[in-house]
Amino acid sequence: MSDNHAAVEAALEQMISAARAHLTAVRDAKGEIDSDEVWRAYVEFNNAAVAYDDALSTTYGEPLPWEVEAIDPDRADKFAAELVEAGKEADDPHPRVVSVRQRRDYHIPSVSALIKAAELARLEVSSEGADEPITTVADALLELLQTSDGSLAALDIPELEPLDGIVTVAEVDKALEPDDFAESDANGPYQLTPSDKLVARLDEHLTGEIFDDES
Repeated sequence: MSDNHAAVEAALEQMISAARAHLTAVRDAKGEIDSDEVWRAYVEFNNAAVAYDDALSTTYGEPLPWEVEAIDPDRADKFAAELVEAGKEADDPHPRVVSVRQRRDYHIPSVSALIKAAELARLEVSSEGADEPITTVADALLELLQTSDGSLAALDIPELEPLDGIVTVAEVDKALEPDDFAESDANGPYQLTPSDKLVARLDEHLTGEIFDDES
């Protein structure tokens, strides 16, 4: 075994050891944000990968399959500490609640296809299904939302053709409390009070020519 190959093997073992130490630090941190141990292990893992990349490239002309760049541990620690201190100094919570409201309209080419899509979404969540059948457009839309994460992304399916939409951002004095509004009240939860402030509006122009051929 040549000296160069031995150096590559040693750099590889060092990188593997650093990777294991980094994994141990991440595991022991148990989700802790800004863990010093995880950061130091990350720097050591990164720099061990740089050393292995250099040895591999020098000896065999073959780089790692990912890009690496050396990190100065002292400068990195100082930079991380400065970020923490800056975060403490900039701790200025917004005095009001920010409310984001979205409306998106859809064209339904086929009601039966939409209902079938909702039934399939239900089966993906539970093979037993539900007692209440899906028979209307409203049932289908609610099923799609309830069987996903509840966001409008659940409606990004071929069975629904998106039309224009609108997103607004407002500053409000009070966070939404759904129980304050009756289930039949479609407007109350979205209305701004005189003290609320609309700060931004985004218009989504998605309407195509889907109605051109319809009478």
